[in-house]
Amino acid sequence: MKRLSAALTATVLSTHLAAAPAPIQPEPSAIVLAAFGTTYDSAVDSLLKIQHDVQQAYPDTPVRFAFTSNIIRKRWHQRRDDRDYQVAHPEIPAELYQVKNVLGTLADLQNDGYRDIVVQTTLLTHGEEFTDLLAYTDALSGIDTLKAKWKPFQRITVGRPLMGTWGAQQEYRHDLEALTQALAADVDQARRSNAALVYMGHGNDHLSTGLYYELEELMNQHYPDVPVYVGLVEGHPDFDRLSARLQQDGVTRVQLRPLMVVAGDHASNDMAGDEPDSWKVQLQQLGMEVEPILSGLGNNPQVRQRYLNHLNDAAAAAGIVLK
Repeated sequence: MKRLSAALTATVLSTHLAAAPAPIQPEPSAIVLAAFGTTYDSAVDSLLKIQHDVQQAYPDTPVRFAFTSNIIRKRWHQRRDDRDYQVAHPEIPAELYQVKNVLGTLADLQNDGYRDIVVQTTLLTHGEEFTDLLAYTDALSGIDTLKAKWKPFQRITVGRPLMGTWGAQQEYRHDLEALTQALAADVDQARRSNAALVYMGHGNDHLSTGLYYELEELMNQHYPDVPVYVGLVEGHPDFDRLSARLQQDGVTRVQLRPLMVVAGDHASNDMAGDEPDSWKVQLQQLGMEVEPILSGLGNNPQVRQRYLNHLNDAAAAAGIVLK
């Protein structure tokens, strides 16, 4: 009788296990780093370091670039046929010579079978470009087909910019606080030089969130012994406001840094150039000693970690598995 009962139990368990559905396998996932881009080979390293850190975190997930600037992509495509340039710059990865925009990069990934995508921007703020990026990805995410299996993407999610975004899910002020802490090394260098720290951000003429004012305020709260100022190429606070405040505060020595991911055209020319309209020259004409530092935020390991954290948050919220 006991043997019969054991046999029945084994049969029931065997039947149950055989009937149990197979675990659902996650969709193949990929990561897109959406950057404005740069034509300066000396500034590419900032972007490559971000890619390196992301790839180290997820070694089994493809990490591809997308450049949003048409002009920059065209320049890299021209260099694709420039053998002399490639020989002179072996540090440039082959993928940059083929770099596409966000739509093209996503199309390639979909064609390769990836249906879960995390797009992490390297932008600083939720401005014009980030708004457009969300429009692209929302449109692609909204494509439905009669049969679900033919839907081109299962999930596309976008990681927030460095200085945060709107909404209650991720408090933007926390991102500003984290960025303030990540910039401690810049403040230390200015302190050693007994200089005020002046950042040049890009900004835009279309949207203003006041984030740059808040960042400046937080920097001065956290580092009261080193005056910190933020100005923008486009929008506000502009250079006129910046220079007026420097004069008002009696600043005589300045360290000038780009508040940009790469130290490209704006940093090399608008900020540190020798033309009369560069920030360096204009501040020198006001009697200040100016030390430009051409290093993008992508060279800062703490800033790169912030981008990785934002990517992780986006993937977790969307239920996307990265390996």
